[in-house]
Amino acid sequence: MLRNSGVRLLAAAVALGCGSLVGSAAHAQNNSGWFVPKASQQQPEHAASHAAQPAPPPVPLPAPPADSEEAQSQTPPVLPLPQIPNSPDLPKGAPPPAPIIGVISVPDVMRLSTAAQQAERVLGARRDELARDAQKEQASWRDEQQKLQGQARTMTSDQIQASERKLQERVIAAQKNFRNRNRIIQEAAQVSLGQIERELVQIIRQVAASRSMNLVLHREQVALSQDSLDITQQVATQLNSVLPSVFIPAANVDPEVLAKSGTMPTTADAEGGASAPAAPAAAAKAKH
Repeated sequence: MLRNSGVRLLAAAVALGCGSLVGSAAHAQNNSGWFVPKASQQQPEHAASHAAQPAPPPVPLPAPPADSEEAQSQTPPVLPLPQIPNSPDLPKGAPPPAPIIGVISVPDVMRLSTAAQQAERVLGARRDELARDAQKEQASWRDEQQKLQGQARTMTSDQIQASERKLQERVIAAQKNFRNRNRIIQEAAQVSLGQIERELVQIIRQVAASRSMNLVLHREQVALSQDSLDITQQVATQLNSVLPSVFIPAANVDPEVLAKSGTMPTTADAEGGASAPAAPAAAAKAKH
């Protein structure tokens, strides 16, 4: 019976998955003890004597009359404030130009962007692969746990503890690996989308200037506008012309390491496009 208890506890931990193990460990560390004030640390006999003699209820005091000096003293006084200096009149300046308004839908631009489509396709495949690997690993944990349950009756306590420890170490190592892979995917997305956003700001300014617009609003925040004010399609066409693809670090390349090496490309790789060059190759390319 004692042998099976550890196996059941391990089964519950495996069933919770990677995130639950970390959350439980952090929660256990944060709530390892309670702070007890010194005033409440009494001896049991002393505390029991106080519990046996309840304190009498407080005697209500009569409220002072409204016109008494005590009541007036409880009213907060009105303190005088320093004088506020008068602000002098400002000289009249040139009036702002008449607004020439345009509207744009940035989500539509991103949907029409070939570079954004490329990033979503490449990074989406990596996310799907990570999800498949995580599901496969979790299924392997469950199989190992069920196998341990079946063998628990024929194993000694030391053998059960060793098997439990081995499975727990495997779960922790896989959990760390999945977190790191997810971080790399997120940072690769930041690298690719950062290139699009940086170029998009410049193109919006260029398109607005070419049409003499001095104010561009998000179309989603405008209740009504004419089609002639919308520059979404023009911006998307220019973006695809200037930035048809972006540089995406390879799946086996850590963007943080690549950035610290000083070999992060500023534009899309003309040869590979969606993969990061190795550090020596990137350094040679930067020199040229």
